[in-house]
Amino acid sequence: MMTALRALICALTAGALLACSSNSPRSFNLSGYSAVYKRGHADGCASAGGSLQRDARRYKSDADYMMGWNDGRDACK
Repeated sequence: MMTALRALICALTAGALLACSSNSPRSFNLSGYSAVYKRGHADGCASAGGSLQRDARRYKSDADYMMGWNDGRDACK
């Protein structure tokens, strides 16, 4: 009886930990970065899921946005 109870508790605990880790939103400390970098980071992170989200004009002309986008995509892969 104790072995079955112990196995059940372990299975429930493992399930709870997996549920928390796989669905938790990503959080990054971007304090100190420009608003443009943060926007690029958010767009890049959103793009890591497969659907491209990028301001093409800004990506080509604004180094902060481009760097933020690249960093965000890499961080969220």
